[in-house]
Amino acid sequence: MKSLFAQGNLLSAPVEQLRILDEVINKKTLSSFDSVLDKSGLFPLRTTGLEILQVNLGKVCNQTCKHCHVDAGPDRKESMSLEVINHCLEALKLGKFPTLDITGGAPEMNPHFRFLVEEASKLEVKVMVRCNLTILLAGEKFRDLPEFFAKNKVEVISSLPYFQKRRTDSQRGEGVFDKSLEAIKRLNQLGYGKENTGLILNLVYNPAGSFLPGDQKDLEIQFKKELLKFGLYFNSLYTITNMPISRFLDYLLETENLDDYLDKLVSAFNPQAANGVMCRNTLSVDWEGRLFDCDFNQMLDMQLEGEVRTVQDFSKTLLENREIKTAPHCFGCTAGAGSSCGGATAI
Repeated sequence: MKSLFAQGNLLSAPVEQLRILDEVINKKTLSSFDSVLDKSGLFPLRTTGLEILQVNLGKVCNQTCKHCHVDAGPDRKESMSLEVINHCLEALKLGKFPTLDITGGAPEMNPHFRFLVEEASKLEVKVMVRCNLTILLAGEKFRDLPEFFAKNKVEVISSLPYFQKRRTDSQRGEGVFDKSLEAIKRLNQLGYGKENTGLILNLVYNPAGSFLPGDQKDLEIQFKKELLKFGLYFNSLYTITNMPISRFLDYLLETENLDDYLDKLVSAFNPQAANGVMCRNTLSVDWEGRLFDCDFNQMLDMQLEGEVRTVQDFSKTLLENREIKTAPHCFGCTAGAGSSCGGATAI
């Protein structure tokens, strides 16, 4: 099967990705995601409330990571406008969301990023930022971000593929490991990752290849031990399964591992993990203000249906018990111990 993104056909990629996943599922006579949910008594999958508003500020990033499901990079132009950000803040208030989860791309590269953080902080909600760490060293414009995070009590969630230079750089780019450690050091100096400071630094681990992540708690212990050798600290480690979409789907196609990987995900379906998937308490907003059940559905253009499709039309009543749109990629969140933006869902 040909590479999707090497063809330069990004506009049709979401539809093509779903077609390819369906084709493999049918060819291998694997169960559909909905049928597996049904057998577990979870179909149709519905939300359990509105707890997290996840806002994707765009696809602009200072890195081009091999596993990135957003297909973000320095060449992307998509960036949320101030108008849409204000709609997000209004939805945050109307929905009484306890948590704002800011992501990208590198969300800090959006020109209105600091405004969003400051205004959300005034609402006394928990503000989380998914920071790639290297952005903290990407020039004078970003060098005071650690202090800005600390001032606004932002919870920092950062991807660190591994505690070794070779594996991290192979996944995220040459020099990323050393820069990431330097960024963690700067955050630690302000109290991030240390007990009793109230400044939370959590790391995210995802496998370097086509296999499920190991036990989250065991990996956390291992990461803490290895990073302590560099004098570095963090609070918790989240394990996230590589989703068979975007660049990782491209990798699976190029290495002819897609069939086996989907088989692995389907075989490892865990009802307990499915019961705790992030889409059940999360509402996702893309850079244009469109609404989705999760960031992965967003990248596959699986927009919410019904009366409320954009953040400017937000309605807590219509959204807090909605039916969730599913597809074969959802097996990635429900395999093994499960996977979400907050790590394993079945612990």
